[in-house]
Amino acid sequence: MLHPARAQCPYCGVGCGLELKPAAASVDAAAPGDSDPWTVRGDRQHPSSLGQVCIKGATVGETLHHNRLTTPLFRERIDQPLRPISWEEALGRIVAQMQQVLADRGPAGLAMYGSGQFLTEDYYLAQKLFKGALGSNNFDANSRLCMSSAVSGYARSLGSDGPPCCYDDFDSCDTVVLIGTNTADCHPVLFQRLLKRKRRQKEALQLIVIDPRHTATADVADLHLAIQPGTDLVLLHGIGHLLLQRGQFDAAFIAASTEGYAELAALLESWTPERVCALCGIEEQQLQALATLWGRSRALLSLWSMGVNQSVEGTATVSGIINLHLLTGQIGRPGAGPFSLTGQPNAMGGREAGGLASLLPGYRFVADAAHRAELERHWGLAAGAIAAEPGFDVWRQIEAMERGELGLWWVAATNPLVSLPSLDRVRAAVARCPLVVLSEAYAGSETEAVAHLVLPAAQWSEKAGVMTNSERRVTLCAAFRPAPGQARPDWAVFAEIGRRLGHPQAFSYGSSAEVYAEFAAITAGRICDHSGLSHRLLAEHGPQQWPFPAGTAPGGGQPRLHTEGRFPTASGRARLIAEQPLGLGEPPDAAYPLVLTVGRYLGHWHTMTRTVHVERVRKQHPEPLLEVHPCDAGRHGLEDGGWALVSSRRGSLTAKVLITDRIRPGTVFLPMHWGAAQANACEANRLMHALACPISHQPELKAAAVNLQPAQP
Repeated sequence: MLHPARAQCPYCGVGCGLELKPAAASVDAAAPGDSDPWTVRGDRQHPSSLGQVCIKGATVGETLHHNRLTTPLFRERIDQPLRPISWEEALGRIVAQMQQVLADRGPAGLAMYGSGQFLTEDYYLAQKLFKGALGSNNFDANSRLCMSSAVSGYARSLGSDGPPCCYDDFDSCDTVVLIGTNTADCHPVLFQRLLKRKRRQKEALQLIVIDPRHTATADVADLHLAIQPGTDLVLLHGIGHLLLQRGQFDAAFIAASTEGYAELAALLESWTPERVCALCGIEEQQLQALATLWGRSRALLSLWSMGVNQSVEGTATVSGIINLHLLTGQIGRPGAGPFSLTGQPNAMGGREAGGLASLLPGYRFVADAAHRAELERHWGLAAGAIAAEPGFDVWRQIEAMERGELGLWWVAATNPLVSLPSLDRVRAAVARCPLVVLSEAYAGSETEAVAHLVLPAAQWSEKAGVMTNSERRVTLCAAFRPAPGQARPDWAVFAEIGRRLGHPQAFSYGSSAEVYAEFAAITAGRICDHSGLSHRLLAEHGPQQWPFPAGTAPGGGQPRLHTEGRFPTASGRARLIAEQPLGLGEPPDAAYPLVLTVGRYLGHWHTMTRTVHVERVRKQHPEPLLEVHPCDAGRHGLEDGGWALVSSRRGSLTAKVLITDRIRPGTVFLPMHWGAAQANACEANRLMHALACPISHQPELKAAAVNLQPAQP
């Protein structure tokens, strides 16, 4: 019998609570039928979303049964059709290949690319399997494309990752600066929370939007700065210059709680309004107005997402945002702080579980010998079992395949053949890997087209586990429907592989609750402390915020970090970071005079494996459109509703043209959802370069130089 359930929404990092009910026809059935979708509404008891839900969350019940993989599939070569095989054969092939690669090439020949759509239990066992049992740190996740610059920026400036704010700060701030985020489309429930307050208290809340596009977010802004792409850090330095010039800084906080002020002040001195405005392409009065709002604000909240993170200077820009908060003491108190909005439902959980190539569980670092030793003890491994060097991030995994150095590439719960940059290069590289394994819930993805072995994965609705949202709130998601066919949870597959590799005790889990209990214990004493949490506590008392050490009463988690002006650095002080802006990795030139930026539409999710099956969403966003300013359209001979050939140094595609003055001249926009498997394919990321932030290794997916020409469909 099926029963109603509660869970966190599996789409963006807002982490809305959902109430799910089976269709009446399925309540007494052993399994839901294709014609019996679950109904969904917002969970009014969930403290992060308070009953609100966007169109994606409201329609997620319509995506649960469509186009599901139900049995393992295999082929020797990708030019052959996939054929059904047993789980025994599938697992045997993986283990045999791992053992062969270890013998021939060592641990560096193995790599996994995971996902912010994992549950934390999936994430954690992937780390234990790869970084522990196999000795390979070559685990990375699609969170690399989402928020690795935020991770690096927080760690570098504040001493540790971890957003210091909470959603209640939306209700107590007086100024919100939204930079590099189209919050209305990408985090709509949070945007609606801001919008409702703005309508109630128009003068009490000032909204500033910094974005080359005039998005739905900018529609409600008190001030919109349509800056040149790649000038975010320049703008931040310009604000800092004016704050120091006007004396609008918190000298006491700077003296007591920061280091590096002299170096930063010296750098900011040269970033005059004239210089900043010329580079950003804005009026000086706009910069002055923004600095005035920042300087006089009682409580200022800054929000950012991929527009900041996906840049060759992503980490520097995050530190630039944090600099302004530290200079003005706007951190660690209600309504104030630098708040990164994560793109995926459990990207935060992945950070906690060590789900990037440089991380270990519990906000530990691979490069830290003490951190490695702690995990080796926790996992019962010999000293030195965890490799001392960070593993390959996803682009270095691609480069390793180009060189023929990977013998197995395992992709799980993600679709890199849409989401990575320079897709033609990616396809060619992957073709050189002897065994490409794909763990996936949905059939027919672009990555399936390059896989040798496809494993049917139980998705979010079919396995119990936790997710952590952008405000560090942990929600238990129930397994409320049976998995189709032979689909299995990712954590269970990783555990089975670990046992078959000779670690029966280390991977002897009877449930995901046992996995989470082990993970939670490992976080004790760390900033992301889960040690007081369990599946049982979360089931009985609902979502909780970390840090939540053992002995904490339900509801007693910490809503804000760094409230005492102390930081987890060696000195106890936050670091003011002085760095000169780099600009775009690939600036426009005579041959490619425009900057292409990419992003999301409200109704679609990443690569559309779910949302393409929802009729309401398809009608709302039926096709990808190339947004072009009228001046650029005239210059390139384009017509509204006509077609354009969009070319970069890596390839070209055709797209339907939307002429609009809602994008600044010199910049064009494409959505990133329509991969090669879609009927109206528009592979935006084929055009994007692979240059990345040198610190976070996050690719600059938001900007590439392109040219436009009229074309036929």
